[in-house]
Amino acid sequence: NKWRIVFPNNGRQWKDWKQASVFYSGNRIQTTKYMWFTFLPQNLFEQFHRLGNLYFFFLVVLNWFPQVEVFHREIAMLPLIVVLLASMIKDAIEDYRKYRFDKTINFSKTRVYDK
Repeated sequence: NKWRIVFPNNGRQWKDWKQASVFYSGNRIQTTKYMWFTFLPQNLFEQFHRLGNLYFFFLVVLNWFPQVEVFHREIAMLPLIVVLLASMIKDAIEDYRKYRFDKTINFSKTRVYDK
């Protein structure tokens, strides 16, 4: 639980500002869930927390054993891959929109009112 503390630079609270600026170096908003290099592992981790995806993954694993094979291995993987790709594309688009919105908010001009 991190709190953002914003101190106006008016000279009266210089000591408090200097102490707080060590812990809170930036004042930017970030609502995105992923970074470009963590998207795939984090998204797969989230996808396999859903019971339906685990069920399809279980069917794929079962079809790799010849004694229990019902469909061809590739055909059994198809529903899982389609669902995972669709969810990944949706999450990527949503996260990119959040990134663009955060960028516009972070670079917008603000006013600070002081008593």
